[in-house]
Amino acid sequence: MKSILIIGAGGHGRVVAEIAEDLGYERIGFLDDNSETAIGKLKDMEQFIEYGEAVCGIGNNTVRKQVLDRLEGVGYKIPCLIHPSAYISRSAVIEKGVVIEPGAVVNANSHIGYGSIISVGAIVDHDTVIGVCAHINAGAIVKAGAKVADYTRVDAGCVVNGY
Repeated sequence: MKSILIIGAGGHGRVVAEIAEDLGYERIGFLDDNSETAIGKLKDMEQFIEYGEAVCGIGNNTVRKQVLDRLEGVGYKIPCLIHPSAYISRSAVIEKGVVIEPGAVVNANSHIGYGSIISVGAIVDHDTVIGVCAHINAGAIVKAGAKVADYTRVDAGCVVNGY
């Protein structure tokens, strides 16, 4: 049975869970310090290593990096989760821990850094570099040749110019 542990059971965590379901994960558990539906708290992550894989469903870019580093340190495999309806160029590089939501586009020769989020309907055009734990929010456009720094949030509907 394909299993994954998601850190964070809030809005982004629930989106991540649905993407995981669409990718064939059958056993999905949440760790969250403030959710009654979670199977445990963040301090308990070592106790759930049987899940094997884990990803961070927390939107805060800095916190996401800290959580991903801790998950790796404990021994979890950190996958990237790409919704089946997203378009990902065969020449794009997608690092681990990345979540790409429905309808997103990542075009040719783009590089998506560790732990980043490409939200629903976002467009990352060709030859772009998205830094570590950045967030390209819903409907945002990162134009050809643009660079988005580590931990940057590009808000919904914004355009980042490139060349």
